[in-house]
Amino acid sequence: MPKKPSSAVAAKSKTSEKATGPAFWLLKSEPDAFSWDDLKAKGKAGEPWTGVRNFLARNNMKAMKIGDLGFFYHSNIGKEIVGICKVSALAHPDPSDDTGKWECVDVVAVAEVPKPVTLAEVRETPSLAKMSLVTSARLSVQPVTPEEWRIICKMGGLDPKKL
Repeated sequence: MPKKPSSAVAAKSKTSEKATGPAFWLLKSEPDAFSWDDLKAKGKAGEPWTGVRNFLARNNMKAMKIGDLGFFYHSNIGKEIVGICKVSALAHPDPSDDTGKWECVDVVAVAEVPKPVTLAEVRETPSLAKMSLVTSARLSVQPVTPEEWRIICKMGGLDPKKL
């Protein structure tokens, strides 16, 4: 019986439909702990995406490549996609972890979403029914398909080709 692909492989294949160009992700943060404005304030230096303590989310970060794009999602407060970030450093040891088993990537702010896209709007959009944000709501780092990326960018007032 063939083995199922690992979660990281599944996430990578789901997001890497094109051999070239970035893959797409969604990264969640509680805005009272680290907000979109906080990431923008870091400028070109960006910030390590620390504190992730879920193996699937960690494996998703390990699948990321420099230049991959992600939605910055405010969880708990707001529950909306508010910005676009870019992976600026590959997975490396999480400096907030003393055990040595957790990793993180670094991200930089790319663009603000002119019209933040709420979780309710995503759930109400039939073509996004299979999106991880809907099906795996608690996962803090999620893959996004190119089609989901295009739809949400347009909902938020962004041209995905200009990012």
